[in-house]
Amino acid sequence: MNRLKQLVIKSRGILIAAALLGSLALSVLLGLIYLAGPHSETVRVLLPSGASSRSIASNLADGGAVRSGFVFRLYVRLSGQSAALKAGEFDIPATANMPDVLRIISGGEVVLHPITIAEGLTSMQIIALLNAQDVLTGDAALPKEGSLLPETYNVARGMTRAALIGKMRADQTRVIDALWPKRQKNLPFKTKKDALILASIVERETGVASERPLVAAVFVNRLKKRMRLQSDPTIIYGLVGGKGALGRPIRRSEIRRKTAYNTYRINGLPPTPIANPGRASIAAVLNPADSKALYFVADGSGGHAFAETLAQHNKNVRQCRQIENQNFR
Repeated sequence: MNRLKQLVIKSRGILIAAALLGSLALSVLLGLIYLAGPHSETVRVLLPSGASSRSIASNLADGGAVRSGFVFRLYVRLSGQSAALKAGEFDIPATANMPDVLRIISGGEVVLHPITIAEGLTSMQIIALLNAQDVLTGDAALPKEGSLLPETYNVARGMTRAALIGKMRADQTRVIDALWPKRQKNLPFKTKKDALILASIVERETGVASERPLVAAVFVNRLKKRMRLQSDPTIIYGLVGGKGALGRPIRRSEIRRKTAYNTYRINGLPPTPIANPGRASIAAVLNPADSKALYFVADGSGGHAFAETLAQHNKNVRQCRQIENQNFR
């Protein structure tokens, strides 16, 4: 009964109730308040914005989170917490009593849903992914390519797509701003935008985390020597834009075709990023590996073979083709 006495001492409203209802009725009321909830498993309830305490109590009772909506509403009023109730999606643990339920709701302990944005997606692909998430609401304009940080974001149901895009944009800015002052000296680019462009190319060239600094080193070395980057993903972006994959091998005629993004035909970097790079790829281009490599080719195992000379590169290409042919037999 100590917990019951504490509640009586803290709440003037319950003291008034005691005078009106009598000690027996009060004991019954307190017993109902502190009685374990009726649910043997976690119950998820959705409380809409702008709902009254009566409506919230009713939703909790209908969802099986409390035994009586009337008693819960009375408890909330006597506790002076009516204004503290918050809208949102809440998980009510098994057997939670009414004080537990009130603490969860008034504390705003809403359910968070993870939404994973993979590195290397274009802004158009990210918008399509967000549009498929039913926990989000509203529309969002297409953001600039390379302006979003791919990560896993935990969002509350009802968050707007525009708000999440805004957070992704702010996070990308914070990452590049934090990494930029720690960059190596004498890099062949001068702006954060150029770093993001190169990072997006690195992101699309390899999915092997340990290779990113090496791939970055190849492109940095080529830029320093005024060699063309010759990156296949830039050709693809020039052909399909933000739609993503080409869906077939690149044709020779497309390698020869001059577009603003075909780094086989243009010098330096393309005009914009070709995807949204992750934190690791941005870090890689700002601090590439200590390597003199100028070439790399897929080695057939998911990684790449790197070379400093064209002769070694051609040898690597022949070996990789042999591995590919053996795998297809």
